[in-house]
Amino acid sequence: MSRSNRKVVPECAQALNQMKYEIAAELGLISGGYAAGSGDTEFASELGGTSGSGASGHVNWEQMATRDVGSIGGSMTRRLVAEAERVLKGL
Repeated sequence: MSRSNRKVVPECAQALNQMKYEIAAELGLISGGYAAGSGDTEFASELGGTSGSGASGHVNWEQMATRDVGSIGGSMTRRLVAEAERVLKGL
């Protein structure tokens, strides 16, 4: 079975990225927030850059523990399924 990270709805990429950072912050894995349009580069102050001045760092997801990244993905999945169930109940 082949796996792909292709998004079914590419327009949702920014919202998913925001959710990823919010959940990581809630779990205490990173500090800071997410600025719309900043992609994977929001946490400049955490990484030694200066946020707000246009300089930005990069969260190095490859250096995070597999368990931590899995926790983020699992939480994202739970939230997305809960939202889909909520929407379907309203139909």
